[in-house]
Amino acid sequence: MHEEQTSIGDRIARLRNRRDLTQERLAEAAGLCVDVVRKLEQGRRQTARLSTINRLARALDVEPSVLIGQPITFEAHRDGDNPSVLALRQAVSPVSDLLGEDNDPEEPPSIGALKAALRSTADVRRRGEMHAIGLMLPQLIRDARAAARAHTGAEQAAAYAVLAEAYQVAATTLTALSKEDAAFTAMERAMTAAHHSDDPHLVTVGISSLAWIFTKQGRLEDAERIALKRAEAIEPGFRSPELDLSLWGILLLRAATAAVRQGRHDTVTELLNMATAAGARIGRDRLDYGTPFGPTNAGVAKVNFLVEMEQGAQALSAARQVPEVGKLPPTWRARFHVDRALAYSDLGKDDLATRALLTAESDAPEWMRYHGTARRVVAELRSRERRRTSTVTELADRLHLDG
Repeated sequence: MHEEQTSIGDRIARLRNRRDLTQERLAEAAGLCVDVVRKLEQGRRQTARLSTINRLARALDVEPSVLIGQPITFEAHRDGDNPSVLALRQAVSPVSDLLGEDNDPEEPPSIGALKAALRSTADVRRRGEMHAIGLMLPQLIRDARAAARAHTGAEQAAAYAVLAEAYQVAATTLTALSKEDAAFTAMERAMTAAHHSDDPHLVTVGISSLAWIFTKQGRLEDAERIALKRAEAIEPGFRSPELDLSLWGILLLRAATAAVRQGRHDTVTELLNMATAAGARIGRDRLDYGTPFGPTNAGVAKVNFLVEMEQGAQALSAARQVPEVGKLPPTWRARFHVDRALAYSDLGKDDLATRALLTAESDAPEWMRYHGTARRVVAELRSRERRRTSTVTELADRLHLDG
């Protein structure tokens, strides 16, 4: 996997110099203490809170992924075909649309076959198998587009539903590869397909995904605003179906994620309380459109927010109270354990942090190699490791961390 062999401090310093800023002026523009900038640039700190990264990214006029240094392409595998970012871009934005071409030499698959392919893609996505997602998605998008053109009536609407979800998966995959602009294009197409589909919930799901992408782009106010506006539009009543409560709760957590990275902790608490109440109303954990929601996910979100608020001890206490973590999809379990690792790292308990990271890796090993926060905490732990060979240095090697 190719990635720029620099630390977060190197990237900050280079961008700061390009914008002709002193460390003091950058800190002032970001609303941070200059000591934070100095420690990062000097390598005395290898990581920072996402709220800090978002502030620095905004002051430097770049997306947060530029500072984090996330992977920018798929890993190569020795056996079989390798996925391609270009192939995914071509599926999302085919040149045939610009040329007005409409050539489908093959008969499109049946709606049943499309839905089966979508289920397979959703399964590998939950496991965080980026290689398989990258191979499957371009063909699924092409097939769903062909079916939507070939069919009419109910079958066409069903094809558009598959296409909307396929575009959403493409958007989240491209975002994980720091291709946020291409991800936004995919989401625009997802929303258009959703409006032509037979599933009224796909618009809500699309807005939830878009809020997540905006958060990754550092567009925190936009992320919070669209999530809350949609949550207000679909706010469930006392006797609403569980699915409505679930989608509403997911939107609240999306908004809270954007709020915590803006440092607006009172808003985070309010939104989390409402989402927790929705989870309690459902009384069990659901998995809707690839996203879990219920008492467990609300508890996991609380841990994440406490970590972002730099309340490590409270986060670990809350983590011990989260029910049935084992029922979450592998990638969500892994993210939970990365948050635990961050909390332990903040408290100087590096051995326990490493142990939590190894648990995350066992849940979703391929996902770990693409996840920015996981990579950052491993880099931080490695920078404090005095031994040349250790568990954390071996983990860093498996994640392809340079330096």
